[in-house]
Amino acid sequence: MTNAKIQKVALVVGAGDHLGAAIAKRFGRENFHIVVTRRRGDMTTLIEEIEALGSRADGFHSDARCEDQVTELIEKIETEIGPIDVAVFNVGGNVRFGILETSSRVYRKTWEMCAFAGFLVGREVARRMLPRKNGTILFTGASASLRGAKGFAAFSGGKHALRALAQSMARELGPQGIHVGHVVIDGLIENPSTKKMFPDLVASKPKDGIIQPDHLGEIYWQLYQQPRSAWTFEIDARPYSEPW
Repeated sequence: MTNAKIQKVALVVGAGDHLGAAIAKRFGRENFHIVVTRRRGDMTTLIEEIEALGSRADGFHSDARCEDQVTELIEKIETEIGPIDVAVFNVGGNVRFGILETSSRVYRKTWEMCAFAGFLVGREVARRMLPRKNGTILFTGASASLRGAKGFAAFSGGKHALRALAQSMARELGPQGIHVGHVVIDGLIENPSTKKMFPDLVASKPKDGIIQPDHLGEIYWQLYQQPRSAWTFEIDARPYSEPW
């Protein structure tokens, strides 16, 4: 707990190798104690990269869809590391199926990842921030947060629900000192999954027509820094070449 007095705590739920890692490292550059979570997978490299920036870092495997695991995670951070100053919910769930190929299991699991997990994390973090009347909660959205697209019924449903959750939380918690924000990422993000899912689209883009994770990480940092007199709820980011 001594270190918590020196470094603010930033929690990134869904700290994958690309966007989530970029967000974590951006806050790591500002001397935060970074806590990163994933359902599974090695986090050693990410933790080492954060520590190389001069910040402390911890990684935990946790399923954000499981209420008990989320409650346990937030309790552990708050009691053993320090008060969470900023929490970023960055869990994905982007799948593509035609409507007739979308099983109930796919739809339900996608909704759980995009929306239900966001609710659990947001609620438990807010429970700790409210008595302090201070804190920031940021949710990662997508093009699917605003419009449905062919083959993305499940993903769009989940992301629409997450955006509604974020709006409700912002209206309820903002007057109590908690900044809730939603980042709409309207474009392809540079990573292997994007190239695998959208090979033709990636090939058609100019070199700077695909979003770099580090550039998005800067947006999350800017949102966190905003003064109370000028909070932004929602910001959308897209490459200059993206139609919208």
